Amino acid sequence: MSFRQLGNQVGNQIRKHLGILALAALAAAPLFGAGSARAAFPERAITLIVPWAAGGGTDAVARQIGAMLERDLKQPVNVTNRTGGSGVIGHQAIATAAPDGYTIGLITLEINLMHWVGLTDLTFEKYTPIALVNQDPAAIHVKADSPHKTVKDLFAHIKANPNKVVASGTGQGGSWHVALAGLMQADGLSPGSIRWVPSTGAATALTDLAAGGVDFVSCSMPEAEALIKAGRLRSLVFFSPTRAPNFPDVPTTEEATGHKWHKGVWRGFAAPKGVPKEIVAQYETAIKKIWDSQEFKDFMNRRGFDMIYLDSAKFGEFMKTDNEDNGKALKSLGLAK
Repeated sequence: MSFRQLGNQVGNQIRKHLGILALAALAAAPLFGAGSARAAFPERAITLIVPWAAGGGTDAVARQIGAMLERDLKQPVNVTNRTGGSGVIGHQAIATAAPDGYTIGLITLEINLMHWVGLTDLTFEKYTPIALVNQDPAAIHVKADSPHKTVKDLFAHIKANPNKVVASGTGQGGSWHVALAGLMQADGLSPGSIRWVPSTGAATALTDLAAGGVDFVSCSMPEAEALIKAGRLRSLVFFSPTRAPNFPDVPTTEEATGHKWHKGVWRGFAAPKGVPKEIVAQYETAIKKIWDSQEFKDFMNRRGFDMIYLDSAKFGEFMKTDNEDNGKALKSLGLAK
Protein backbone atom coordinates (compact mmCIF):
# COMPACT_ATOMS: atom_id res chain seq x y z
CA MET A 1 0.00 0.00 0.00
CA SER A 2 1.35 3.40 -0.97
CA PHE A 3 1.65 6.28 1.46
CA ARG A 4 -1.16 8.08 -0.41
CA GLN A 5 -3.51 5.09 -0.04
CA LEU A 6 -2.61 4.75 3.65
CA GLY A 7 -3.26 8.44 4.20
CA ASN A 8 -6.64 8.23 2.51
CA GLN A 9 -7.63 5.23 4.65
CA VAL A 10 -6.63 6.97 7.89
CA GLY A 11 -8.47 10.12 6.75
CA ASN A 12 -11.62 8.14 6.06
CA GLN A 13 -11.47 6.51 9.50
CA ILE A 14 -11.03 9.89 11.20
CA ARG A 15 -13.94 11.41 9.28
CA LYS A 16 -16.09 8.39 10.17
CA HIS A 17 -15.37 8.77 13.91
CA LEU A 18 -15.90 12.53 13.81
CA GLY A 19 -19.27 11.96 12.14
CA ILE A 20 -20.31 9.53 14.88
CA LEU A 21 -19.27 12.04 17.58
CA ALA A 22 -21.17 14.83 15.85
CA LEU A 23 -24.37 12.76 15.70
CA ALA A 24 -24.02 11.83 19.36
CA ALA A 25 -23.57 15.48 20.27
CA LEU A 26 -26.68 16.46 18.28
CA ALA A 27 -28.73 13.71 19.94
CA ALA A 28 -27.62 14.80 23.41
CA ALA A 29 -28.20 18.52 22.80
CA PRO A 30 -31.98 18.52 23.51
CA LEU A 31 -31.42 16.61 26.72
CA PHE A 32 -28.84 19.04 27.99
CA GLY A 33 -30.94 21.97 26.79
CA ALA A 34 -34.01 20.75 28.68
CA GLY A 35 -32.01 20.20 31.83
CA SER A 36 -30.51 23.67 31.61
CA ALA A 37 -33.95 25.25 31.03
CA ARG A 38 -35.40 23.56 34.10
CA ALA A 39 -32.46 24.53 36.25
CA ALA A 40 -32.61 28.15 35.05
CA PHE A 41 -36.26 28.86 35.95
CA PRO A 42 -37.14 31.65 36.10
CA GLU A 43 -35.34 33.28 33.20
CA ARG A 44 -37.56 36.36 33.00
CA ALA A 45 -40.04 38.44 34.99
CA ILE A 46 -42.98 36.80 36.78
CA THR A 47 -46.52 38.20 36.89
CA LEU A 48 -48.38 37.91 40.19
CA ILE A 49 -52.11 38.55 39.70
CA VAL A 50 -54.25 39.89 42.56
CA PRO A 51 -58.04 39.69 41.96
CA TRP A 52 -58.70 42.60 44.32
CA ALA A 53 -57.92 46.32 44.43
CA ALA A 54 -54.59 47.89 45.35
CA GLY A 55 -54.34 48.89 48.99
CA GLY A 56 -56.45 46.08 50.41
CA GLY A 57 -55.33 43.19 52.57
CA THR A 58 -54.89 40.71 49.72
CA ASP A 59 -52.90 43.24 47.73
CA ALA A 60 -50.67 43.96 50.75
CA VAL A 61 -49.89 40.26 51.30
CA ALA A 62 -49.17 39.75 47.60
CA ARG A 63 -46.81 42.72 47.39
CA GLN A 64 -44.92 41.71 50.52
CA ILE A 65 -44.37 38.15 49.32
CA GLY A 66 -43.73 39.35 45.77
CA ALA A 67 -40.91 41.60 46.95
CA MET A 68 -39.37 38.76 48.95
CA LEU A 69 -39.76 36.32 46.04
CA GLU A 70 -37.76 38.69 43.85
CA ARG A 71 -34.78 38.31 46.16
CA ASP A 72 -35.01 34.53 46.18
CA LEU A 73 -35.73 33.94 42.48
CA LYS A 74 -33.47 36.77 41.21
CA GLN A 75 -36.15 37.99 38.79
CA PRO A 76 -38.74 40.81 38.94
CA VAL A 77 -42.16 39.87 40.32
CA ASN A 78 -44.73 42.27 38.91
CA VAL A 79 -47.94 42.52 40.95
CA THR A 80 -50.96 43.18 38.73
CA ASN A 81 -54.40 44.01 40.13
CA ARG A 82 -57.15 42.53 37.92
CA THR A 83 -60.37 43.66 39.57
CA GLY A 84 -64.05 43.43 38.74
CA GLY A 85 -66.93 40.99 38.72
CA SER A 86 -66.73 40.41 42.48
CA GLY A 87 -63.36 38.73 42.00
CA VAL A 88 -64.27 36.79 38.84
CA ILE A 89 -62.03 38.74 36.44
CA GLY A 90 -58.81 38.32 38.39
CA HIS A 91 -59.40 34.69 39.27
CA GLN A 92 -60.24 33.96 35.62
CA ALA A 93 -57.02 35.68 34.48
CA ILE A 94 -54.95 33.40 36.74
CA ALA A 95 -56.73 30.23 35.61
CA THR A 96 -56.45 30.97 31.88
CA ALA A 97 -52.80 32.12 31.84
CA ALA A 98 -50.14 30.01 30.12
CA PRO A 99 -49.12 27.12 32.43
CA ASP A 100 -45.41 27.92 32.19
CA GLY A 101 -44.88 29.19 35.73
CA TYR A 102 -44.47 32.82 34.71
CA THR A 103 -47.99 33.76 35.87
CA ILE A 104 -49.16 32.96 39.39
CA GLY A 105 -51.84 34.50 41.57
CA LEU A 106 -53.01 35.04 45.13
CA ILE A 107 -56.46 33.44 45.11
CA THR A 108 -59.01 33.95 47.87
CA LEU A 109 -62.06 32.38 49.50
CA GLU A 110 -64.29 33.84 46.79
CA ILE A 111 -63.23 31.11 44.37
CA ASN A 112 -65.30 28.79 46.58
CA LEU A 113 -68.30 31.15 46.68
CA MET A 114 -68.71 32.67 43.22
CA HIS A 115 -69.73 29.56 41.32
CA TRP A 116 -72.34 28.59 43.92
CA VAL A 117 -74.23 31.85 43.37
CA GLY A 118 -73.96 31.71 39.58
CA LEU A 119 -71.31 34.38 39.02
CA THR A 120 -68.95 32.03 37.16
CA ASP A 121 -68.30 28.41 36.25
CA LEU A 122 -64.75 28.75 37.59
CA THR A 123 -63.86 26.51 40.57
CA PHE A 124 -60.76 25.72 42.63
CA GLU A 125 -60.19 22.70 40.38
CA LYS A 126 -59.01 24.99 37.58
CA TYR A 127 -55.78 25.80 39.48
CA THR A 128 -52.52 24.23 40.51
CA PRO A 129 -52.33 24.94 44.26
CA ILE A 130 -48.97 26.17 45.53
CA ALA A 131 -49.38 27.21 49.18
CA LEU A 132 -51.92 28.63 51.64
CA VAL A 133 -50.36 31.49 53.62
CA ASN A 134 -53.16 33.20 55.54
CA GLN A 135 -56.58 32.66 57.03
CA ASP A 136 -58.46 35.24 59.09
CA PRO A 137 -61.22 33.43 61.00
CA ALA A 138 -64.61 35.02 61.46
CA ALA A 139 -65.87 36.25 64.83
CA ILE A 140 -69.16 37.52 66.21
CA HIS A 141 -69.17 41.02 67.71
CA VAL A 142 -71.80 42.85 69.76
CA LYS A 143 -71.96 46.27 71.40
CA ALA A 144 -70.07 46.56 74.67
CA ASP A 145 -73.35 47.02 76.58
CA SER A 146 -75.17 44.15 74.83
CA PRO A 147 -77.14 41.88 77.18
CA HIS A 148 -75.70 38.86 75.36
CA LYS A 149 -72.60 37.72 77.22
CA THR A 150 -72.00 34.55 75.19
CA VAL A 151 -72.81 33.33 71.69
CA LYS A 152 -75.17 30.78 73.28
CA ASP A 153 -77.09 33.70 74.83
CA LEU A 154 -77.29 35.36 71.42
CA PHE A 155 -78.44 32.21 69.65
CA ALA A 156 -81.10 31.55 72.30
CA HIS A 157 -82.38 35.10 71.80
CA ILE A 158 -82.53 34.56 68.02
CA LYS A 159 -84.44 31.31 68.47
CA ALA A 160 -86.94 33.03 70.75
CA ASN A 161 -87.31 35.99 68.39
CA PRO A 162 -87.20 34.69 64.80
CA ASN A 163 -86.69 37.28 62.05
CA LYS A 164 -86.29 40.10 64.55
CA VAL A 165 -82.54 40.07 65.25
CA VAL A 166 -80.54 42.13 62.71
CA ALA A 167 -76.99 41.26 61.64
CA SER A 168 -74.47 42.47 59.09
CA GLY A 169 -70.83 42.19 58.07
CA THR A 170 -70.64 41.90 54.28
CA GLY A 171 -72.82 41.47 51.22
CA GLN A 172 -75.57 38.87 50.99
CA GLY A 173 -73.88 35.47 50.70
CA GLY A 174 -70.44 36.95 51.31
CA SER A 175 -67.65 35.40 53.35
CA TRP A 176 -68.78 36.54 56.80
CA HIS A 177 -72.45 35.77 56.07
CA VAL A 178 -71.52 32.21 55.04
CA ALA A 179 -69.30 31.75 58.12
CA LEU A 180 -72.17 32.77 60.41
CA ALA A 181 -74.70 30.59 58.57
CA GLY A 182 -72.50 27.53 59.03
CA LEU A 183 -72.20 28.01 62.78
CA MET A 184 -75.92 28.64 63.14
CA GLN A 185 -76.62 25.46 61.17
CA ALA A 186 -74.24 23.47 63.36
CA ASP A 187 -76.09 24.73 66.44
CA GLY A 188 -79.51 23.74 65.05
CA LEU A 189 -80.52 27.31 64.25
CA SER A 190 -81.90 28.28 60.84
CA PRO A 191 -79.65 30.85 59.13
CA GLY A 192 -82.81 32.39 57.74
CA SER A 193 -84.11 33.23 61.22
CA ILE A 194 -82.17 36.52 61.31
CA ARG A 195 -82.45 39.61 59.14
CA TRP A 196 -79.17 40.11 57.29
CA VAL A 197 -78.43 43.68 56.21
CA PRO A 198 -75.94 43.68 53.29
CA SER A 199 -73.05 46.10 53.69
CA THR A 200 -70.20 47.30 51.52
CA GLY A 201 -67.78 45.75 53.99
CA ALA A 202 -67.01 45.05 57.61
CA ALA A 203 -66.02 48.65 58.37
CA THR A 204 -69.49 49.92 57.44
CA ALA A 205 -71.21 47.13 59.37
CA LEU A 206 -69.11 47.73 62.49
CA THR A 207 -69.89 51.44 62.42
CA ASP A 208 -73.59 50.59 62.24
CA LEU A 209 -73.17 48.18 65.16
CA ALA A 210 -71.43 50.77 67.34
CA ALA A 211 -74.24 53.21 66.54
CA GLY A 212 -76.94 50.66 67.44
CA GLY A 213 -78.18 50.12 63.88
CA VAL A 214 -77.71 46.33 63.96
CA ASP A 215 -77.65 43.77 66.79
CA PHE A 216 -74.40 42.00 65.89
CA VAL A 217 -71.75 41.73 63.20
CA SER A 218 -69.89 38.76 61.76
CA CYS A 219 -66.38 39.65 60.53
CA SER A 220 -62.72 39.12 61.42
CA MET A 221 -60.97 40.19 64.61
CA PRO A 222 -58.49 42.56 62.90
CA GLU A 223 -61.37 44.48 61.28
CA ALA A 224 -63.04 45.02 64.66
CA GLU A 225 -59.84 45.57 66.64
CA ALA A 226 -59.97 49.38 66.86
CA LEU A 227 -63.55 49.47 68.18
CA ILE A 228 -62.87 46.60 70.58
CA LYS A 229 -59.84 48.37 72.04
CA ALA A 230 -61.86 51.56 72.26
CA GLY A 231 -64.32 49.71 74.51
CA ARG A 232 -67.26 50.06 72.13
CA LEU A 233 -67.57 46.41 71.06
CA ARG A 234 -67.15 42.91 72.53
CA SER A 235 -66.41 39.65 70.73
CA LEU A 236 -68.40 36.54 71.66
CA VAL A 237 -66.71 33.77 69.65
CA PHE A 238 -63.72 33.20 67.37
CA PHE A 239 -64.25 30.72 64.49
CA SER A 240 -60.91 28.98 64.95
CA PRO A 241 -59.52 25.90 66.74
CA THR A 242 -57.19 28.17 68.76
CA ARG A 243 -57.71 31.52 70.46
CA ALA A 244 -56.50 34.68 68.74
CA PRO A 245 -53.08 35.78 70.11
CA ASN A 246 -54.21 39.42 70.27
CA PHE A 247 -57.55 38.52 71.89
CA PRO A 248 -56.89 35.61 74.26
CA ASP A 249 -60.14 36.15 76.19
CA VAL A 250 -62.39 35.36 73.21
CA PRO A 251 -63.43 31.67 73.19
CA THR A 252 -63.15 29.44 70.12
CA THR A 253 -66.18 27.84 68.49
CA GLU A 254 -65.48 24.54 70.29
CA GLU A 255 -65.23 26.29 73.65
CA ALA A 256 -68.29 28.49 73.11
CA THR A 257 -70.62 26.10 71.27
CA GLY A 258 -69.04 22.65 71.19
CA HIS A 259 -68.93 22.73 67.37
CA LYS A 260 -65.80 22.39 65.24
CA TRP A 261 -66.81 25.05 62.73
CA HIS A 262 -63.73 26.96 61.58
CA LYS A 263 -64.34 29.47 58.86
CA GLY A 264 -62.91 32.71 57.60
CA VAL A 265 -61.33 34.43 54.65
CA TRP A 266 -58.16 32.88 53.27
CA ARG A 267 -55.40 33.69 50.80
CA GLY A 268 -53.23 31.22 48.93
CA PHE A 269 -50.87 31.10 45.98
CA ALA A 270 -51.92 29.18 42.90
CA ALA A 271 -50.97 28.79 39.26
CA PRO A 272 -52.90 27.73 36.15
CA LYS A 273 -53.65 24.04 35.81
CA GLY A 274 -50.79 22.11 34.24
CA VAL A 275 -47.73 23.96 35.53
CA PRO A 276 -44.76 21.53 35.69
CA LYS A 277 -44.31 19.89 39.08
CA GLU A 278 -40.69 20.99 39.44
CA ILE A 279 -41.72 24.66 39.03
CA VAL A 280 -44.53 24.27 41.59
CA ALA A 281 -42.02 22.71 44.00
CA GLN A 282 -39.64 25.63 43.47
CA TYR A 283 -42.36 28.16 44.31
CA GLU A 284 -43.51 26.06 47.26
CA THR A 285 -39.99 26.01 48.73
CA ALA A 286 -39.51 29.74 48.19
CA ILE A 287 -42.86 30.70 49.74
CA LYS A 288 -42.35 28.44 52.76
CA LYS A 289 -38.96 30.10 53.34
CA ILE A 290 -40.65 33.51 53.22
CA TRP A 291 -43.48 32.37 55.51
CA ASP A 292 -40.95 31.13 58.09
CA SER A 293 -38.97 34.39 58.04
CA GLN A 294 -39.13 36.92 60.86
CA GLU A 295 -39.64 39.68 58.30
CA PHE A 296 -42.89 38.14 57.07
CA LYS A 297 -44.09 37.33 60.58
CA ASP A 298 -43.54 40.94 61.63
CA PHE A 299 -45.48 42.15 58.59
CA MET A 300 -48.43 39.84 59.29
CA ASN A 301 -48.48 40.75 62.99
CA ARG A 302 -48.53 44.47 62.19
CA ARG A 303 -51.51 43.89 59.92
CA GLY A 304 -53.25 41.60 62.38
CA PHE A 305 -53.40 38.77 59.83
CA ASP A 306 -53.58 35.19 61.08
CA MET A 307 -50.76 33.01 59.74
CA ILE A 308 -51.34 29.50 58.44
CA TYR A 309 -49.26 27.44 56.03
CA LEU A 310 -50.35 24.48 53.91
CA ASP A 311 -48.23 22.99 51.15
CA SER A 312 -49.51 22.33 47.63
CA ALA A 313 -51.19 18.98 48.36
CA LYS A 314 -52.79 20.06 51.65
CA PHE A 315 -53.92 23.37 50.17
CA GLY A 316 -55.74 21.44 47.45
CA GLU A 317 -57.50 19.31 50.07
CA PHE A 318 -58.34 22.43 52.10
CA MET A 319 -60.01 24.10 49.12
CA LYS A 320 -62.08 20.99 48.37
CA THR A 321 -63.46 20.86 51.93
CA ASP A 322 -63.98 24.62 52.10
CA ASN A 323 -65.90 24.53 48.82
CA GLU A 324 -68.24 21.81 50.12
CA ASP A 325 -68.82 23.68 53.39
CA ASN A 326 -69.63 26.91 51.58
CA GLY A 327 -72.06 25.14 49.27
CA LYS A 328 -74.00 23.76 52.24
CA ALA A 329 -74.11 27.17 53.95
CA LEU A 330 -75.26 28.98 50.80
CA LYS A 331 -77.94 26.38 50.20
CA SER A 332 -79.20 26.93 53.77
CA LEU A 333 -79.49 30.65 52.94
CA GLY A 334 -81.36 29.90 49.73
CA LEU A 335 -78.62 31.58 47.71
CA ALA A 336 -77.05 28.66 45.83
CA LYS A 337 -78.00 28.42 42.16
